[in-house]
Amino acid sequence: MHRAAWRDLVAPGVASLIALAILLSLGAWQLERKAWKEDLIARIVRQTRAEPVAPPAVESWDPARDEFRHVQVSGRFLNDQETLVHGLAAGETPGRALQGYYVLTPLRRDDGSIVLINRGFVPTELKAQGDRRDGLIEGPTRVTGILRASEARGLFVPEPDPSRGEWFNRDVSGIAAARGLSAVAPYLIEADAVPSQTTWPRGGQLRVDLPNNHLQYAFTWFGLAACLIGVFSVFAWRRLHDSPTAGIA
Repeated sequence: MHRAAWRDLVAPGVASLIALAILLSLGAWQLERKAWKEDLIARIVRQTRAEPVAPPAVESWDPARDEFRHVQVSGRFLNDQETLVHGLAAGETPGRALQGYYVLTPLRRDDGSIVLINRGFVPTELKAQGDRRDGLIEGPTRVTGILRASEARGLFVPEPDPSRGEWFNRDVSGIAAARGLSAVAPYLIEADAVPSQTTWPRGGQLRVDLPNNHLQYAFTWFGLAACLIGVFSVFAWRRLHDSPTAGIA
């Protein structure tokens, strides 16, 4: 009976070992992801705080390498071609957000090429350009900001309606096509904040706040592995120590 009890543990033991290996592998993978995410955050913070440089040429643009670089460009804003993208911004009261729009304005550079500039946020009541004329920039100007890739539309983000000027994500190619713009760079620039600015739109809205919950996930997988060991140990102990005469009248 004792030998038979050991044989009865073979199948559940093998299954438990396979499950344990999977759980431990997932935990180790999350630790690797944690290290990768920490390196990524450090790189982004370092790049955003560096001295501004010229943006990359269109043909050499590599989002994995160039996104979040601090850049500087010169040119003239095409204010009559601005596009408003629905969005939220941090309010003055902690925990409260303002509803409004991000103002994406094409900047024509000296060589004729165009780059979209996210000049910043305006609240809903200042949607009309005529209500914020003091924030328009006419003539040659220089913009510093953070290089960003075109924003993909998420699963729960509504589709844009270019005919009505309704945009919900910063889609560079879509906005360029809707505006009939050519020679547009495949990226956009999130304008830096202007110190003591009182006009709208207001830049500096980019927040480097990437979630890094991989340590918690690792603890979860390792915790499940520990529970599996505990459950199987109790199961095996009971199977091996059951009385061979149990249940006999």
